[in-house]
Amino acid sequence: MKLYYKQINLAFEYPFTISSGRTKTYQPSLVVALQLGNLFGYGEAPAITYYNITVEQMIADIESKKSMIEKFALTTPERYWHYLHHLIPKNPFLVCALDMAAWDLSGKMHNQSLYKLWNTEWKNIPLTDYTIGIDDVNKMIEKMQQHPSPIYKIKLGTENDIKLIEALRKHTDAVFRVDANAGWTLNEALEKIPLLKDLNVELIEQPLAKDNWNDMKILFKESSLPLFADESCVLENDVAKCVECFHGINIKLVKCSGITPALRMISQAKKINLKVMMGCMNESTIGSAAIAHFLPQLDYVDMDGPLLLKEDVASGLNYNNGVINTSNEPGLGIIPFIEFI
Repeated sequence: MKLYYKQINLAFEYPFTISSGRTKTYQPSLVVALQLGNLFGYGEAPAITYYNITVEQMIADIESKKSMIEKFALTTPERYWHYLHHLIPKNPFLVCALDMAAWDLSGKMHNQSLYKLWNTEWKNIPLTDYTIGIDDVNKMIEKMQQHPSPIYKIKLGTENDIKLIEALRKHTDAVFRVDANAGWTLNEALEKIPLLKDLNVELIEQPLAKDNWNDMKILFKESSLPLFADESCVLENDVAKCVECFHGINIKLVKCSGITPALRMISQAKKINLKVMMGCMNESTIGSAAIAHFLPQLDYVDMDGPLLLKEDVASGLNYNNGVINTSNEPGLGIIPFIEFI
């Protein structure tokens, strides 16, 4: 195989702020391509400061391991992931991008879309939400009005959480999901969740700090709304920890290190009766297409990455009022607009 890569900066339509106060105007990301004969497989990994992963580090790891990455004889993506997992153990984001590219390549080699390769049917597809980052309330209302959606994911974690939701609720009957990004204490969560339920909020994502398991057990017993783990469920061995603390998990491909472990996480979660959501990390259509192929296996999905951008870097996904369709072409089914040098 031959490996190519390119750094990109994905500009947001609006500045994006979460409970920690972190605001981003663009998303740095790395796009990779694996070539085998005349076929190309593509993958993407956004750089997330919270997890100490930069594009520069991903590129450095590629350059130090490039010959080893390229020399593997691709038989199955699962075997390639296992090889990469040991070759680059400290960079799951890069492993994800390469794993994604290998799956795209494998789908093209078998002339099948990924969801068909996994023996799933395109049915029971959940709708995606559209995320509203923390902002001045009038700006948050403006974002909603500019982007009509059947479901909104609202970032919270401020002193005015309830007032914000009350103000937004006056302008839409759409489903609300709340993501606190670990921004609440137990007492805050116990106080806010009943009020949010009265405001027709559907679920709460990561209410408490990621390692606050004792308080999560209390909240799990008391909460009148479903609770989903995000920062508390990163890798495969985190899934079992979420029982009796959360009602479901939110899988992020880049955090868990790719499509291959995500498939195992879904299987594990369903065996222990956890609901499954898959979320995005502000990927372009390249990374979002990988999420799309999981849709028949999911209960909820948050894959609005391309909708938050000023410009995309690929085609192959269709969004229509929360409904998502892939192009049905082999592999990821995307066409990148990127030239690799």
